Amino acid sequence: MSKLGKFFKGGGSSKSRAAPSAQEALARLRETEEMLGKKQEYLEGRIQRELSLARKHGTQNKRAALQALKRKKRLEKQLTQIDGTLSTIEFQREALENSYTNTEVLKNMGLAAKAMKAVHENMDLNKIDDLMQEITEQQDIAQEISEAFSQRVGFGDDFDEDELMAELEELEQEELNKKMTNIRLPNAPSSSLPAQPDRGSGRMPGAPSARRSRAASSRRTEGEDDDIQHLAAWAT
Repeated sequence: MSKLGKFFKGGGSSKSRAAPSAQEALARLRETEEMLGKKQEYLEGRIQRELSLARKHGTQNKRAALQALKRKKRLEKQLTQIDGTLSTIEFQREALENSYTNTEVLKNMGLAAKAMKAVHENMDLNKIDDLMQEITEQQDIAQEISEAFSQRVGFGDDFDEDELMAELEELEQEELNKKMTNIRLPNAPSSSLPAQPDRGSGRMPGAPSARRSRAASSRRTEGEDDDIQHLAAWAT
């Protein structure tokens, strides 16, 4: 058995040692990642220094230049190993985080299921049906009450329509009489009567005045007709 196998076998043989919690393991993994990250930065700096040293010596001091390149190669190998270790630790940390999340979800779902079961233990389906039926009945009663309140209530609306129509016609007649009173009557004609015809000459000297009188009379008649039409339109 290899030394590495003996190490892990011996480390796991102690039954008294309790397994760490998920939070503790995650914290240790993060610390390890941080430590290896710092080691990476240190190795990268060493590699640059060894490379600069090899360039400095060059062919003038071939032995020193080759030693610097050898050290650079060893450092690069360590850096590659650390990269692989970091990848493994990162994968392990993500898997542990997912496992912890799943465990917490499962635990919380179990608690919720127990709480739901405890709540349902005090419920009776028959009582629920009765309660829903009672709620429905109360809603129907409330709807009937609302409809009763919304109906039109006519207090003192029993009037005789014939009496109301007669009163309306009386009011219209009063308004018509007022309109008739306000109508202006046409003025009397101011022109003189036509003169007697002159028998000797056979002419009627008052003919122009008679024509003017007939024209004025025609205009007055038209004005009266307009007033009557306006009054008739208002009455209807």
